[in-house]
Amino acid sequence: MLESHLLIGEVLKPQGVRGEIKVKPVTFDISRFEGLESVFLKDGDAYREVGCRVSRIDSDAVYLTLDGVRDRDQAEKLRGAGLYVDRAHAVSLPEDTEFIVDLIGCVAADDEGRTVGTLTEVLQSGAADVYVFRGPEGQVLAPALKSLVLQVDTEKKTMLLSAARLKEVAVFEE
Repeated sequence: MLESHLLIGEVLKPQGVRGEIKVKPVTFDISRFEGLESVFLKDGDAYREVGCRVSRIDSDAVYLTLDGVRDRDQAEKLRGAGLYVDRAHAVSLPEDTEFIVDLIGCVAADDEGRTVGTLTEVLQSGAADVYVFRGPEGQVLAPALKSLVLQVDTEKKTMLLSAARLKEVAVFEE
């Protein structure tokens, strides 16, 4: 089952004394914050919608104010909180692209029938994302390449990988 809300940012700290917060974006397109009028805060298993006003967007941070947060003390209580959008307000993804949250938990097998493992993490540090699978043979790290990933079904939480390509590009750790 797909998550109803998608994480777009994490509150780093208060900014100033009037309730503004500094947010670390966790989205591939930081411009998605432009024109943002509301976000959701997670409270247990429930999400609460809160109006917001974006003050400015830097290369690595977004500064915004949430409705009802008027001073530094209230902003401090939000430190570490996630900011979410519902799927209806999520950005459109390019073809053959999935949200990372939808990929996490997918069970990968290769086209020769071997189980690779469950996708537990996606590392985003270079030219290509790196998928981290944990499985019966240990940990497998593999780049997110079209030639490797043959099929993804986020509803069924499955991935099909090319066995031949996996042998060429993956790192296997016991």
